[in-house]
Amino acid sequence: MPQVKVPPKTERTVLILGGYGNFGKRIASALTRDNIPVIIAGRNAEKANDFASQLPSKLTQTACFDVNKDLAAELNRLNPTVVINTCGPFQNSNYDVAETCIDASVPYIDLADGRDFVVGIKALNDKANAAGIPVISGASTVPGLSSAVLEKYKSHFSEIDQMIYGISPGQGAERGQATTQGILSYLGKKLSPAQGTSTPRYGWQDIYRQEFPMLGKRWMANCDIPDLDLLPSQYNIKSVQFSAGMELSLLHLGLWGLSWFIRWGIPLELEKHAASLLKLSNWFNIFGTSDGGMHIILKGKDNNGQALTKKWFIIGLDGDGPQIPTIPAIILAKKIIRGESVPSGAMPCVGLVNLNDYLKELAPFHIRIFED
Repeated sequence: MPQVKVPPKTERTVLILGGYGNFGKRIASALTRDNIPVIIAGRNAEKANDFASQLPSKLTQTACFDVNKDLAAELNRLNPTVVINTCGPFQNSNYDVAETCIDASVPYIDLADGRDFVVGIKALNDKANAAGIPVISGASTVPGLSSAVLEKYKSHFSEIDQMIYGISPGQGAERGQATTQGILSYLGKKLSPAQGTSTPRYGWQDIYRQEFPMLGKRWMANCDIPDLDLLPSQYNIKSVQFSAGMELSLLHLGLWGLSWFIRWGIPLELEKHAASLLKLSNWFNIFGTSDGGMHIILKGKDNNGQALTKKWFIIGLDGDGPQIPTIPAIILAKKIIRGESVPSGAMPCVGLVNLNDYLKELAPFHIRIFED
């Protein structure tokens, strides 16, 4: 794959779209801690300026504009070295933002988790290569972290029969509206097939209980993510199952119940009420914790043909779980800013981030790793 080094600029900055949002503000804080200038962008100048006042003034600018209307002009005015797009949900988005960045020859990174969106980013590959820039989608927990774990363990296996994994955030950890909208967009709806499954899958169904270190057991349910299409072919995995869960059984099972109404054909259109439902769920925060986690279980055969199971857990304590999805974008943006080689072209974030680098970025936070 071709490599690109971004030429030096007088001031090398990162433009963060949605820079005061749930993930954007964490990315901005991480970059400025490493002395990298950022531009906090969004449609609300008051929110942008309020958050920017919490960061080092010499490293922080703000920009107020509508990304869907004014991005091309703002790229010309602000002249960023790289753009990070946190403006979800991406489930029903187009590639206008990425294409505008390509037209301006500005590297682009997003935190998308929409299955079709991330997989389809490869359609921009020729344009991105012609511009000589990287265009990277899904620079988040999935597939950024999930593929980093697979990169670590793949040499232990001669074949991987099953990958069973999922994420359960703490009830008290900060949750974004875009993430909520994303889940609600496919709640109870028939999902595209996943590798190794022959029965139909529906959003937030097939519930089960998963044991996490430090957290105990939590309910899990079907979610739709790009990994289901990307990882089986990349790592020769025969069966992939991904789920997500809520800490409080009442809320998790309540969503599960609503999923049945949608499956039965009742048009609830819950994603339109994401803001209200998120606010409602926050009323229950006093009954939960700020601790969440991710589990990855790999089953197959070792290099001697013997049965092998590897279990890997990452646990975010004291509200630090939301730091985890931001890390791939932070690592890749730092590489671009520093002029390090990054693959050119348009691609999902599969195998682009080393697990050791990932965990190093998380070192300042209350994060625990468990391996078996």
